[in-house]
Amino acid sequence: MAAREKSVKKRIYDIIQIGNVGDWPSRLFDIFITVVIFVSVTAAILSTYSELNRYEGILDAIELVTVIIFTVEYILRLWTADIMYPGKSGLMARLTFAFSVTGIVDFLTFFPYYLPIVFPAGIVAFRVFRVIRIFRLFKINSRYDAFNVIIDVLKEKRKQIFSSVIMVLILMVASSLCMYSMEHEAQPEVFKNAFSGIWWSTSTLLTIGYGDIYPVTVGGKIMAIVISFLGVGMVAIPTGIISAGFVESYTKINKIVFKEEEKPLHFVASVMVKDHPWNHKPLKEAILPPETVLAVVIRDEKEIIPKGDLVFETGDILIFAAKRYDENKGMDLSEIIVKDKHEWVGAPLKKLDISRQSLIVMIKRNGRVIIPNGNTVIKPDDVLVMYTNKYDGNE
Repeated sequence: MAAREKSVKKRIYDIIQIGNVGDWPSRLFDIFITVVIFVSVTAAILSTYSELNRYEGILDAIELVTVIIFTVEYILRLWTADIMYPGKSGLMARLTFAFSVTGIVDFLTFFPYYLPIVFPAGIVAFRVFRVIRIFRLFKINSRYDAFNVIIDVLKEKRKQIFSSVIMVLILMVASSLCMYSMEHEAQPEVFKNAFSGIWWSTSTLLTIGYGDIYPVTVGGKIMAIVISFLGVGMVAIPTGIISAGFVESYTKINKIVFKEEEKPLHFVASVMVKDHPWNHKPLKEAILPPETVLAVVIRDEKEIIPKGDLVFETGDILIFAAKRYDENKGMDLSEIIVKDKHEWVGAPLKKLDISRQSLIVMIKRNGRVIIPNGNTVIKPDDVLVMYTNKYDGNE
């Protein structure tokens, strides 16, 4: 592939795909597609009103234009699929996208227009699902779109959801059999068989209550009251599980992706540079701070348990272990890994909104150690070593 064509394809991919919030052409494309979706769905709804038959030509024109836009977008997504799936060949990448959930929804938004006999016009409702992409206009979806959140929540909570669904099914079958046994003699035409009871239990447990089938005996009514109460609780279980999963997922994303990761220090890694005074010297000649131990030396991806005659070499990764400071003494030492969406990125140390009891004593950047001053600017992926005094001097 020519370099220019590859560059153009990459640029088109960045514009049409989810995630480039800081890219204005990408944001404008998001807004444009969202407007097209709303206009298309609105036109489909208005076309069902007989009072608006005189505008049928305009509505058909809107439908044609939006279908063309969806078709072109789908073709572009197929064309750039190899960038979305870099580990696959061109054909396999396109097939992967075409049979993905997103690809199928995109396909159904325009293809039925070309085959009105095979597909019903009502399939235009699939376009509503594409409105989910509007969430990429928000900050939290610049790295993690709504589809991924839904899928991850369902994967993480699948066991709990499965268990709750099984409980609902058990209650549904049990209540239907009980209701059939109580109501069959009184209403043989209504509760003809066990399936009639299942239909009643489904509409009752799901709190729909169509009213087309209901108990008339005293025992049946008492059973219906009990089942109605149980149904509210049973149906609420999977809803609560999924809701809690969404809260946990978005909290985790907001913490890990956009703010920082914080963890106490137990081990410290350092890379042996060329001009380090320990370079090419044995361990027994190195002077370590008190209560500090060189635990492991990693050389060429091999872990070496250090001994006194071990000679340091350039590129060695030294793993130091130190006794953790007593937290009861009112201070803490932690690492903060700054992500590229953190509000500190691009700001000098003296402008950071941190407590006066905290002090950034060191910055690890691209394998280098920086002793910062007030003018040091924070960059993405910086590792800040922060000292925090938990109590002020008056306590």
